[in-house]
Amino acid sequence: MKPGSRSTSRRTRALVGAVAVAATVPLVLAGCSGSGNASSSGGGGKTLTIEDYYDANYDPVYQQCAKDVGVEVKINHVAGAGLISKVLQQASSRTLPDVLMLDNPDVQQIASSGALSDLSDYGLDADDDVPGVKGANTFEGKLYGLQPNTNSIALYYNKKLLADAGVQPPKTWDELKTAAKTLTKGSTYGFAMSNINTYEGTWQFLPFFWSNGGDEKDIATPEAAQALQLVQDLQADGSMSKSSINWAQADVNNQFIAGKAAMMINGPWQLPALKKAKDLQFDSVPIPTRTGSETVAPLGGEAFTVPQTGDKDKMQLAGKFVGCLNSDKMQAVLAGVSGNVPTNIEVGKAWAKDHADVASFVTTVQTARARTGELGPDWPKAATKIYTAVQLALTGKADPEQALEQAQSQNQ
Repeated sequence: MKPGSRSTSRRTRALVGAVAVAATVPLVLAGCSGSGNASSSGGGGKTLTIEDYYDANYDPVYQQCAKDVGVEVKINHVAGAGLISKVLQQASSRTLPDVLMLDNPDVQQIASSGALSDLSDYGLDADDDVPGVKGANTFEGKLYGLQPNTNSIALYYNKKLLADAGVQPPKTWDELKTAAKTLTKGSTYGFAMSNINTYEGTWQFLPFFWSNGGDEKDIATPEAAQALQLVQDLQADGSMSKSSINWAQADVNNQFIAGKAAMMINGPWQLPALKKAKDLQFDSVPIPTRTGSETVAPLGGEAFTVPQTGDKDKMQLAGKFVGCLNSDKMQAVLAGVSGNVPTNIEVGKAWAKDHADVASFVTTVQTARARTGELGPDWPKAATKIYTAVQLALTGKADPEQALEQAQSQNQ
């Protein structure tokens, strides 16, 4: 997802590897350039406050853009679960930070409250970024957030297990079901995903739902039922563990690393753990669709915004700071820090050439969607309906069609 209810596997990754990358940041970022990049002539001793839910390993990146803009920074890291309530309190008491990082599904909610400024006021735009990312950070036609990196989910597979079984990475649902069944042996399931009753469960189900024409305005449709039937079938034939209803994405990753799942749905934030796993050979492909068409998956990642603080001079400096974070060079640096992919389309393509382990994600984000793209701030209501339906079906309380109808009517 960062998919979960503001505490996701991506968040908890704490930007693994930042310490190693941070040492090289000043060299890589010298002369940081791109849309909205600031010169070092501004600042006049000003201090910008930054609020995020990362940890101190990210601070060297901020310090480099502060140097580029000509300001000092005061950084406040808060727990992800409490960020939105804190931001709403700050908006009410007029104590918002100068630069605010938000999970991208939250940008429209906070923008609708009037707490954020239009980034076009600082000469910033997201025209060269992945369309879905721009959409996630736009509210009523105005851009409120810039997102240096994004991510999504893909189908990871154990190369050795597939090769030994003579199985090719699946592209369609039928191929997925056949492969998963073939790969299910002993204590190893062929397939694993998170079907937990949180936003993480919804996040992982969305590629099946959206790619088959599911619509969050009304989840009780034949297309949605087909997607849910697929997941139920994978559980029913023994290819997927019944425990998936309790697994977060980190749990799914642990199953894969332990050799208890031959394939799994997960994101690039798991790469540090996967690479450390002894003797694990893995790769990933876009998540299969019913017909083999392009995958429509959800977009994750964090956006940087400029709150309405009332100090116009500092807001201009904050805009330059956000522009530096979103510059081409910085997008690449942050991709190296976080394991995610640059949001700029061309930077992302170049990144994939040198980082094969995220190539499938670079492909996926081109056609991925923002979770708030259709319903805006009302997205959480739909997310709750979706994971409720998945739980009803996988616990045997209703068939897929009934589960969707029940969830749709119960969570209005």
